[in-house]
Amino acid sequence: MQVKSGAVGPHYIRELKGVVDREKAAFGFFICLEEPTRDMRTEAVSGGFFHSAFMGEDYPKIQLRTVAELLSGKPFDMPLRPVQSKQAECVRKGEGSQGALALG
Repeated sequence: MQVKSGAVGPHYIRELKGVVDREKAAFGFFICLEEPTRDMRTEAVSGGFFHSAFMGEDYPKIQLRTVAELLSGKPFDMPLRPVQSKQAECVRKGEGSQGALALG
C-alpha cells in the first residue's frame, strides 16, 4: 500500500507495480488526495489482474483510490477469503478452572 499527497504521477504507479512484482504480492493499493490522472489509471490497468480461484473472478492488481473515495465507503476490490479458525483445545473435566460467578 502506498499513500501520497500533493502532486502525483504515473511514476509512482510504476514504482508500486515494481514492488508488487518483486514481492510477488497479490495486490498493490495506491491512495492519494487528488484525483489520479489518466496516465496513472492507464499505468495501473497495465499491472494486470489477480485471479481468485475461490471466487472465480479477476481483480485489478493495482488499484487507485482517493482519500475522499475511501471516506465515502468505496473499498478496494478484493476477493473474500475462506475463514480458517483454529480448533478449540479440549480440556477434560477437572483440568480446567472457572472463576466463581457473582450472583446478586
